[in-house]
Amino acid sequence: MQTRPSGLHATREPLQIGAEIYGHAGLEADGEIQELALATLGLAGISRVRLDLCHVGVLRSILANDEKARKVETDLFGLLEAKDIPGLRSISTEFDPVTRDALLTLPSLYGDADTISRARQVLPQLPGVSKALDELDSLIKLAGAATVTVDLADLRGYQYHSGAMFAAYVPGLPNAVARGGRYDHVGEAFGRARPATGFSMDLREVARLMPAAERRRAVHAPWGKDPALRTRIAELRKLGEVVIQSLPGHEKDHEEFDCDRALVLENGNWILKNLG
Repeated sequence: MQTRPSGLHATREPLQIGAEIYGHAGLEADGEIQELALATLGLAGISRVRLDLCHVGVLRSILANDEKARKVETDLFGLLEAKDIPGLRSISTEFDPVTRDALLTLPSLYGDADTISRARQVLPQLPGVSKALDELDSLIKLAGAATVTVDLADLRGYQYHSGAMFAAYVPGLPNAVARGGRYDHVGEAFGRARPATGFSMDLREVARLMPAAERRRAVHAPWGKDPALRTRIAELRKLGEVVIQSLPGHEKDHEEFDCDRALVLENGNWILKNLG
């Protein structure tokens, strides 16, 4: 349960699926999780995916040597996410000039893959910033057919994540259908911090967006306690057939299946006959 929905038309009670990789701190695990999330959407028949990438290492490196900025880190996160330039100017008047300039630049660093090149030119030449941009550049190359956008101020999940983050958007849905990223420090609260990366996916939205499934071919059987009928049904199911035995009064309540055959009693034997 969530106190508030995560976005427009979202639910306070999400039903999620996902995957995690524990124990590997390298970018290989981040790439594996990103590819798995995209492959999952592909298997669900969902195409035209837009993959949004960000990295918390950029902001944390910018703030690392500025104590005044670190004291209002939570406020900065909100202002950056909203791309509130006036708010950033107001809150950063006493920051180090390098920190202030970088913070005012971050909201403009969004767009396609070329955003990484622009960021290298305008952001401070800090080791943490360079490492984060290198990782994003590598993840862009693993995006496959997805359209990639980079937004270095979209830091949703900043307090939770510790590295690269991604969100997957698809046509017909205003919210991200999947979110993921690295969260190495989550286990500290339980006494064991391990490298970790993963993603979660809104199962209800995935199901809603999936193409309608074709109805499965099935065999219709009447309701009855005849031992011969029950034996014949069991034989067919053992062979992999779907046998729908209608309960009394519900002979037509099986629209999700296409019953193209039926069990019919002829001369004391239950015979499988084609319908139509």
